[in-house]
Amino acid sequence: MDIERESALAARFADLTKTLLDATTVAGALERIVLATGELIPSAELVSVTLRGSDGSFHTPMETEHAATELDQLQYKFDEGPCLDAATEPGPAIGQSDDLGVSTRWPRFGPAAAERGYHSALATALILDSKPPRLSGALNIFSSRKAAFTQSDVNIALLLATHASLALAHTRALDRAELQAENLRKALDSRDVIGQAKGILMHRRGVDAEKAFDILRTTSQDLNVKLSELAKTLATRHLDLDL
Repeated sequence: MDIERESALAARFADLTKTLLDATTVAGALERIVLATGELIPSAELVSVTLRGSDGSFHTPMETEHAATELDQLQYKFDEGPCLDAATEPGPAIGQSDDLGVSTRWPRFGPAAAERGYHSALATALILDSKPPRLSGALNIFSSRKAAFTQSDVNIALLLATHASLALAHTRALDRAELQAENLRKALDSRDVIGQAKGILMHRRGVDAEKAFDILRTTSQDLNVKLSELAKTLATRHLDLDL
């Protein structure tokens, strides 16, 4: 690879890093990765992403064309193929074939892919979690030409997979953080409304805070209504209701 090509790739990866950091959803990160793969690997005619769920099942959430998903589905059906080799722990990080039609590694998937006009495949592993269960996946690239992918393409695909793994981990962390923030907000809201309801009961009944909470808790159990919902009803309609 010449210096000019290396400089262009370095600049493109720098841009990709910025766009991936801006992605706030898993779908957004995957879309950026798939598009970048098509740009950086000229022989890539189809690009897709395989993700493996915690139950061990595989699915394809992002593709450049539906034909890519069809090839992935064949691999899931036959339980063999480059994306499964890359995505299945503790399998290798790369699944590659220069001539799928004569593949002995994937005797069912290879010929099936060749019949559909695709003869070269390259898949690199995605690691989404470092802790069990280690959710994994693969970046999948196909070409209609035999021996389409060079060693340079393999190296670029590995870099893309690394970027994709980090981006997916980042967006998943954002999702978890948003969920935690929402749960915290709900918890604080519930605490506030329970405090208001206690205050109303303390004023009406002339009881202390502990007794007011006991009244709320007992009424909640008797009516089979969540404590927070009962407190909200009392706080918003206290002129109409009495416990």
